[in-house]
This record gives sequence, C-alpha cells and structure tokens, in this order.
Amino acid sequence: MTGGHRITVERSDRPVRVVHGGEVLAESDQALVLRETGLPARYYIPPKDVRLDLLTPSDTHTHCPFKGTASYWSRPDAPDLVWAYPDPKPDVADIKDHLCFYDVEVR
Repeated sequence: MTGGHRITVERSDRPVRVVHGGEVLAESDQALVLRETGLPARYYIPPKDVRLDLLTPSDTHTHCPFKGTASYWSRPDAPDLVWAYPDPKPDVADIKDHLCFYDVEVR
C-alpha cells in the first residue's frame, strides 16, 4: 500500500442480498467486506452464493494498483454490473474469485 492508503478485508457480520430487476442475484451469509480508503465498503460474495446463470461474462477488465486486475459480468440491462479479482494482490488474497456488485442490501 502507498502512504495513507489502506485496505482491510474481513468477514461480514450480516447477511447480504443482491436484487436487480426484481430477481435475486445473490444471497450470502459468508460475504467478505472490503474497506478501502476513500471508497464505500464493498461486499465480496463467494461464487457458490451467486446466480452465475443470470450473468454473462463481459470483455471488460480494469486494473487497480492495490487489488489487481478485475473481470466483469453483465445483465442485459446492466453492463459490467459485477466484478471479481481472479488473481488479486497478496494483501487482498481473501477476495479471490468472490463477486462484488455495485448495489448490495445488507440485512
């Protein structure tokens, strides 16, 4: 990490649920919460708890100097709605292959 930038990853103490267009895309009581300086908390959900059959892989890839290169998935009405880090940086290795959505309901 660079000076002043911090990332923490820990197990969420509450279940999370993702609903898009009236469909439940994910529900998990094993999500990880990633907190990063200057950004909102993000919930990373294990793939077993995500309806991957409702998502289509995207050609989009982005690079974060702190987390690595992200791959994306889309819905017909929501491009690049979901991302994951298949090979994250060592400091955030716990999020490997977990999926993150822009909007998550925390219960």
